[in-house]
Amino acid sequence: MPASKSFSRTTPSVVAADAVVSSLLTVQTSGMGFTDLTAEVAQFVREARAREGAVTLFIRHTSASLTIQENADPTVLVDLTTALNRLAPENAGWRHDTEGPDDMPAHVKTMLTATSLHVPVLQGALALGTWQAIYLVEHRARSHRREIVLQFVGSVN
Repeated sequence: MPASKSFSRTTPSVVAADAVVSSLLTVQTSGMGFTDLTAEVAQFVREARAREGAVTLFIRHTSASLTIQENADPTVLVDLTTALNRLAPENAGWRHDTEGPDDMPAHVKTMLTATSLHVPVLQGALALGTWQAIYLVEHRARSHRREIVLQFVGSVN
């Protein structure tokens, strides 16, 4: 016998997209790891006077990425780093090593994650879940200056 399912959905809302607002976010990383961008993206949404729509983030690099992940327990980020390092270790015999032994693994980790994210904006706020945060993931061992294009499309106040 199939399990019973329960669904509920709010009434659809319709707004005309009357704005495209863009900004370039520059982040200086301190080496491999996660940098929480949630507050910066929320500030961008406020400054854009966003009401309803979506914000897109796009990182302009091939050895760093973006992700939405848990923000409550920092061991999640440690375990994610461990998993990525297992999937793309430095000592895997990579041919591309022009920028060092961590360069090719960084490219693979970026390919496995994301270079862009799309987050709905509802009633002027990011529609993230309770335990979600937006992160830049630096895959290189040394610090880097990373650029992220932020763009809101939707209605504004």
